[in-house]
Amino acid sequence: MKMKASKQKASKQKAGRQKLWSVLGGVLVGVLNGLLGAGGGMLAVPLLKKLGLQQTNAHATSVAVILPLAAMSAAAYLWLDYFQLPDAAVYLLPGIAGALLGALLLAKIPGQWLRKIFACFMIWAGIRMIMR
Repeated sequence: MKMKASKQKASKQKAGRQKLWSVLGGVLVGVLNGLLGAGGGMLAVPLLKKLGLQQTNAHATSVAVILPLAAMSAAAYLWLDYFQLPDAAVYLLPGIAGALLGALLLAKIPGQWLRKIFACFMIWAGIRMIMR
């Protein structure tokens, strides 16, 4: 009886920690996305992996999370007059094509390779930002 109660308590504690990670992670992802204009996905993917998602699912879920955050940030940037729509429009169609290609490739890349590609991109982005 004690063993069952102990397992239930541990399960509740784990669920509580996961909920806390989800809330804190969501806030941090949103702040990064709004503050830097990007970067939320770089935090979301490892967080989603920590919460138990497979690599491919973490990447796909990250995109689903970032979409409304990016839309909200873009609306705020537009309202604050940080950019003009014509300046962004030239990237829209090529960006949509690239996003579709990336989504199709995601299904074909093994999780282990995806993790390595993601890590290399994070390192490259970090070095690039430090060097500028």
